[in-house]
Amino acid sequence: MLENVKTTHPAEPRPEGTVPEQPGSAPASPSVAPVPEDFVDLTRVRAVFEAQRAQRWTMARTSAAERIARLKKLKAAILARREAVAAALHADFRKPQAEVELTEVRAVMEELNHTMKHLKSWMKPTRVGTPLLMAGTKSVVRYEPKGVVLVVAPWNYPFALMINPLIAALAAGNCVVLKPSEKTPHTAALLEALVRDVFDEREVALLRGGAALGDALLELPFDHFFFTGSPRIGQKVMAAAARHLAGVTLELGGKSPVIIDASADVRAAAERVMWGKFINAGQTCIAPDYVFVHASREREFLDHAKKTLASFYGETEAARRECPSFARLVDDGAFRRVRDLVDRSVSAGARVEVGGQADPATRYLAPTLLSGVRPDMAVMEGEIFGPVLPVMTFERLQEVYAHINAGGKPLALYVFSEDPRMVEDVFQSTTSGGAVVNHVLLHIANPNLPFGGVGMSGLGHYHGPYGFKTFSHERAVVVQQLPSPAHVFFPPYDGKGLKGLAARLTRWLE
Repeated sequence: MLENVKTTHPAEPRPEGTVPEQPGSAPASPSVAPVPEDFVDLTRVRAVFEAQRAQRWTMARTSAAERIARLKKLKAAILARREAVAAALHADFRKPQAEVELTEVRAVMEELNHTMKHLKSWMKPTRVGTPLLMAGTKSVVRYEPKGVVLVVAPWNYPFALMINPLIAALAAGNCVVLKPSEKTPHTAALLEALVRDVFDEREVALLRGGAALGDALLELPFDHFFFTGSPRIGQKVMAAAARHLAGVTLELGGKSPVIIDASADVRAAAERVMWGKFINAGQTCIAPDYVFVHASREREFLDHAKKTLASFYGETEAARRECPSFARLVDDGAFRRVRDLVDRSVSAGARVEVGGQADPATRYLAPTLLSGVRPDMAVMEGEIFGPVLPVMTFERLQEVYAHINAGGKPLALYVFSEDPRMVEDVFQSTTSGGAVVNHVLLHIANPNLPFGGVGMSGLGHYHGPYGFKTFSHERAVVVQQLPSPAHVFFPPYDGKGLKGLAARLTRWLE
């Protein structure tokens, strides 16, 4: 896994893969560029890991008050950098400031506040029941940190999807190594400075680099691996966790469907789906990936959807291209891939209802709706991860179930219906990491709900108490408090009336 790794200092960064500055952008740093993918300083990587391994027992002994103090310091540092966070994300892929505030900063603040409020109670040992045969004992579950954990974050929400797992890992008392995505260099540089200013590197360290760094980190025996990204890389992370017999959490993706039945409020459905699909230019793991709308409501849905897009981003293509509320695709590779999906699907017979325009120089791909889509078209091959929404129709729900269940289990599923029986039938006939009825995306915003996938969309979950438990070992402890009758089970067995005792035990267990 470590072939072609260079251990010398990096040369000048390669121009290929760098992120061009957009007109009107305000980069966090005027000269930030990605670290070359084939560079990794193995000496530093191992030194950081060993320093954290030496520190782990000190961190494990921290009280709730000490952990909360660290989280408060992190919160203050983030609030002081709100404008810088927005500038960095705008520089990386022109993410609108309002979206940064809502989906990055606000999401982190919610998680921080919820964790600080409840951490003391989460850390308390949980008393559990005691069977009759264990009379005189008490049983508890203690929550202990796993040790040194690795968090690998993606590029699409590079701030929130780095900081939120960090919050959970710190709450549980772990030392943490962070690796941001090399595709968003301005945000990675900002995160690097933030972590350096807030934490001792023996407790939290951020390492920047590309694939070579990722491979080097997977060779180290972390106690837990937390990865957000593609299923392909997720399989590599899971294999590494298996080699080390370590815990693993995989937050992946998939084609999250929308089902709109004949009873739905189609106007509301169109507005909410357009918001959830085109926020962050469609680069959202739980974005609606395609729509199944009842055939009797298709035209109504498409008409409302087009009106909604006009109100969101502009009446004309020129207005949408200049709209400051619409992000760009993250890099040239993403742009070419999504544009190719549209081109091949249209060639196969899909109709462009709105959008389809593209500008390679700025990685702009217009918000695009496709109708007349068939399951065998390019846009249905895999997760789109861009501003393109295919729309298909159905007459019977069994058609929808067959399609959804034939593919990988999705990270999210959205149902629009005024019929509770229909909604229940959807839930009993499909599976997904999470689901929302009559809206989209909202399940990720509630820290009282677990967030995660199932099957190819992920393994494990986090947020709120679920994140605390993900990064904790639940240790079973029994305490003998009163004299124990257990001596009747000790050898030698002769003369203890075990036949009568066995009969009594059988009656107790029945």
